[in-house]
Amino acid sequence: MTTLRGASVADARRRLADRFRAAGLDSPELDARLLIGHALGLDHTALVAAAARPLAERAAADSAAFAARRLAGEPVARIVGAKEFWGLPFVVTPAVLVPRPETETVVELALALIDGGGERARPLRIADIGVGSGAILLALLSELPNATGIGTDIAADALAVARHNAERLGLAARTTFAASHYGSALQGGFDLVVSNPPYVASRDIAGLAPEVRDHDPRRALDGGADGLAAYREIVADAPRLLKDAGHLVVELGAGQQKDVAFLLARGGLATAALRHDLSGMARALAAAKSHK
Repeated sequence: MTTLRGASVADARRRLADRFRAAGLDSPELDARLLIGHALGLDHTALVAAAARPLAERAAADSAAFAARRLAGEPVARIVGAKEFWGLPFVVTPAVLVPRPETETVVELALALIDGGGERARPLRIADIGVGSGAILLALLSELPNATGIGTDIAADALAVARHNAERLGLAARTTFAASHYGSALQGGFDLVVSNPPYVASRDIAGLAPEVRDHDPRRALDGGADGLAAYREIVADAPRLLKDAGHLVVELGAGQQKDVAFLLARGGLATAALRHDLSGMARALAAAKSHK
């Protein structure tokens, strides 16, 4: 690893970015900025202002250590312990998935359905099944000023992260978190049920990118033999949980649209809307109670 001792902040950023680029990382400049900023405890604006400042010895050592972890395949969000989602800062730990940009598609579709039913300021009840870091639920509550939400997760350490994020974002008064196997501990009456469930087939986990396979909790990835086990659980609970005019919105894995739509139909739910992510993949599927 190129030494950073004696480098200015700006030069250290350039050296890390060059090393990351040579290693084939997707966002070398951004990764370098975030890691140098983390070592110095500076946000982007302060980092720019400090560009000409010599990098202190401790910060140089920390930056080099962070860079080595990144080059070994550890995601930046894991190294710095935080990730932005829907413009909001989320703490992440090994207990939860790192929130991903494509999951914002779930938030977009949910808000579109809310908008189609009236004002965003109306009282709403939301459940997030498998809440993880709280990203989906808290993003929705940030847009819906009179909504309340409950997040479930089977893992106590994940619930602790979600609770902490709710407090940091000033949303704790409108949230509740409960240990539950999917939605089994919940009562009904929800306007909206959302979920980013584990949807990777067990046999496919070994082939995931190292950033995911080696650092995300397996329980949040493993969707069973066909990747659909969590959807079956969620669909079984959804008719009981939803109000008559309520919606279920779930994230989809690659190629799962038809299979999940079939499970929904078999469970008494009708597909209501579909949204694709920026890569063109069907990413979020919404359903409502079927009134045949």
